[in-house]
Amino acid sequence: MAESVELPGRLAILPFRNKVLLPGAFIRIRCTSHSSVKLVEQELWQREEKGLIGILPVRDAAEMTSMDSVLSQGVGSESGERSSKVQISTSDAHKVDGKSHPEVIHWHKRGVAARALHLSRGVEKPSGRVTYIVVLEGLCRFNVEELSTRGPYCTAKISSLEMTKAEMEQVEQDPDFVTLSRQFKATAMELISVLEQKQKTGGRIKVLLETLPLHKLADIFVASFEMSLEEQLSMLDSVDPKVRLSKATELVDRHLQSIRVAEKITQKVEGQLSKSQKEFLLRQQMRAIKEELGDNDDDEDDLAALERKMQSAGMPSNIWKHAQRELRRLKKMPPQQPGYNSSRVYLELLADLPWQKASEEQELDLKAAKDRLDCDHYGLSKVKQRIIEYLAVRKLKPDARGPVLCFVGPPGVGKTSLASSIAAALGRKFVRISLGGVKDEADIRGHRRTYIGSMPGRLIDGLKRVAVCNPVMLLDEIDKTGSDVRGDPASALLEVLDPEQNKSFNDHYLNVPYDLSKVIFVATANRVQPIPPPLLDRMEVIELPGYTAEEKLRIAMQHLIPRVLDQHGLNSEYLQIPEAMVKLVIQRYTREAGVRNLERNLAALARAAAVRVAEQEQAVSVSKDVHKLASPLLDNRLAEGAEMEMEVLPMGVNNNEISTAFKISSCLVVDEAMLEKILGPPRFDDREAADRVATPGVSVGLVWTNFGGEVQFVEATAMIGNGELHLTGQLGDVIKESAKIALTWVRARAADLKLAPAEEKNVLQGRDIHIHFPAGAVPKDGPSAGVTLVTALVSLFSQKCVRADTAMTGEMTLRGLVLPVGGIKDKILAAHRHGIKRVILPERNLKDLVEVPASVLSNLEILLAKRMEDVLEQAFDGGSPWRQHSKL
Repeated sequence: MAESVELPGRLAILPFRNKVLLPGAFIRIRCTSHSSVKLVEQELWQREEKGLIGILPVRDAAEMTSMDSVLSQGVGSESGERSSKVQISTSDAHKVDGKSHPEVIHWHKRGVAARALHLSRGVEKPSGRVTYIVVLEGLCRFNVEELSTRGPYCTAKISSLEMTKAEMEQVEQDPDFVTLSRQFKATAMELISVLEQKQKTGGRIKVLLETLPLHKLADIFVASFEMSLEEQLSMLDSVDPKVRLSKATELVDRHLQSIRVAEKITQKVEGQLSKSQKEFLLRQQMRAIKEELGDNDDDEDDLAALERKMQSAGMPSNIWKHAQRELRRLKKMPPQQPGYNSSRVYLELLADLPWQKASEEQELDLKAAKDRLDCDHYGLSKVKQRIIEYLAVRKLKPDARGPVLCFVGPPGVGKTSLASSIAAALGRKFVRISLGGVKDEADIRGHRRTYIGSMPGRLIDGLKRVAVCNPVMLLDEIDKTGSDVRGDPASALLEVLDPEQNKSFNDHYLNVPYDLSKVIFVATANRVQPIPPPLLDRMEVIELPGYTAEEKLRIAMQHLIPRVLDQHGLNSEYLQIPEAMVKLVIQRYTREAGVRNLERNLAALARAAAVRVAEQEQAVSVSKDVHKLASPLLDNRLAEGAEMEMEVLPMGVNNNEISTAFKISSCLVVDEAMLEKILGPPRFDDREAADRVATPGVSVGLVWTNFGGEVQFVEATAMIGNGELHLTGQLGDVIKESAKIALTWVRARAADLKLAPAEEKNVLQGRDIHIHFPAGAVPKDGPSAGVTLVTALVSLFSQKCVRADTAMTGEMTLRGLVLPVGGIKDKILAAHRHGIKRVILPERNLKDLVEVPASVLSNLEILLAKRMEDVLEQAFDGGSPWRQHSKL
């Protein structure tokens, strides 16, 4: 055991990460890092039994490769080396695998001196690295006055915190200490008695309890418990013996209570097991008695009903044989057997699945289907035409294996509602399967029945819910599936969407083939790129671009406003939103491809109107004896002086009829002032582009995102430097390479474009270039910003502003060719939404203009460019002033 030792004025420090060594406790460590090996060699190995080191806790340090502290409860590790003289709780530089990583290290101000009880040296092969295994014993506490380095490890100037013999004798005479000692000894003896009953141990601990001083025994007792780091540090800081005994008593008592709670739980579980065994025997005897008496068992009635349900399910012959085999096995099992419930649930699923039951399809009427699509959706003529073609083929050949339609477009353009319209046109049930965030293959194929909590996949579960074998099944957000160690859901969907394979789809839970060939699959996605090529090959992609401002206006007037009013209990007699106000909402408050934000803003106006209506003071007189009245009108004045027509109604009418019976003569008509009051100041301004490009070095580009097309500004500036290029804005590798290509092209043609004097061939002489893409929180990548980057650099070097009404897109080569890019329709719609009047496109993208609505093209000037010089010619006022000097 630890005895009183005389500590030197300075000790070598071995840091412990998130671990505390208390006086009297033992710890076994393995030293592998360079600093810890040197410390052990110089301070312990060479000095043998005279060697002493200091153990100092280190809190919240980063993970380091240095030393593992192996305890009976777990593994601790030593922190890394220090490199400079520091005070307590300072910042050090750590060396991890040969690299320096500065980080903040929190050193504790108190530690424990320790000596080595055992040392063994080893050499790792084939590296030849020397390692030590050391068994340390904690001796006494010390306080750190100053911490510094000595070679590869740290040393500290310390002061002992141990009491002298005279001071300890004085403390032992204190009545409070005597009381605490009795409490600790009684609690410790009670814990030892419990441990003797459980583990047949405790004799040696009793001897220690009788021989050692209690203030030292407190540290030894507590060191054997599982404690948090804060509690360990609290014990280490307890220099006063009374405080130490108090904390130790609390920890011992808590450990004792946890053992008792565990014993109660164990006894309760054992009692429940014996009770279930007793119930099993009684049920077996009861079954035998009922068999002798000829009584029917309730379980047998349920199984008979299940068997009848299975017979009427219309299973194929091979699956029916499998189900019968499972049913016979279930009948032989007692209900208390663990596998009884899982087998019964499995058979119930087989009985509930629609093996043959199908929706009775009505005769397809293409005109009615077209009217239904026009009623539910405005615009989207190309998409509607493809759906009508699909339905026409189904009409001529009902069992035709048509393609899987995949609607791709930004959020809010009506992808999901189009799928439900297809189901309504076909007269089939509709089921939606959400695949967003699915990473487990078992979500598609199901879990095997050997697992606890197993269940069928989402496809089989969806068919069970709709109870028909030929629904329209929507695979929503198919581009947002992931993959990890649990499998790849996208690969599992290959079998589902292949007409040659899905007629015998194998769900792991079912473990029998199921025919999915009668299901009409429709998928939706925001982007095509994340979908694996083999899966994309099984689908026909139909793109749904964003809506134009005119289309949004028509959608709002025909669909959104009536729906919003109905959802808020209003009608046109309470609230009217003129077309002009809807246009302002579209222009000033929403710039999106879809109409969801537009609907939210209209809902905000409806809520304001609902508040106004609800606040009207209404006095309604309703008599339950009146059944037939001529509805006389009563004049009543409201608090605001508005006139109201009141009708006396019988009690039989519902609340909706009562609410529609009142007509406020002053209807609320939305105006521009009301828009700003409810929706706030305008979020978007047509002057934004003009304000942003008012200075040289700024150009306007067009990009494509998951939410449709967007306008992207590119800013460039110069500063004193060494010709370096700085890029910011959370950019990807492709767009960084485009910036380098753009700068190289501009430097190569600086003289031809008159961007630098003839004697200065290097435009970057003595200055750096910084290019920034605003909206830095949004990741950006892709090659379509090439022409925009060149235009911004030329504007910067020439100090000429780019036209504010002009936006551009296109990839460029190192030789100045402008290459085609994708998403042209979405980009042009974005330029139209932002008030751009001129758009510069690659010449080879001319064919993509066919998809752009004529109403949008009529308001834009489309400029085609084959080379970078053509872009510069159109991007600046009056054309490129350097064109006449260019030799390209």
